[in-house]
Amino acid sequence: MTPLFTAALSIVLAIALILAAWRMVRGPSFVDRFIALDMLTAVAVSFAALTTVATGSSVFLDIGLGVALIAFVATAAFAVFIERKGRKP
Repeated sequence: MTPLFTAALSIVLAIALILAAWRMVRGPSFVDRFIALDMLTAVAVSFAALTTVATGSSVFLDIGLGVALIAFVATAAFAVFIERKGRKP
C-alpha cells in the first residue's frame, strides 16, 4: 500500500472520528450518544486494520478484533437495556 493512499485513508478516518465525537457530545438523546460511541469503536477498528496493512504487523489486527468484540457485547447489552426500559410494568 502506498504511503499516499495510507495517508488519504487516515484523513478520511480522522474526519469520521471527529464527526462521531461531535455527535457524541451534541447528541440529543442517550441512544444517539451510544450510537456515536459505537461508530467511534468502528473507526478505532478501522484504524487498527489500516495500521496492520501499513506496517505488516498482525498485533494491531488482534487489537482491532478485541475492540470489535467488546463493542459488539456492549451494543447487545445496551439493546437489552433499551428493550427493558420500554416495557414498564
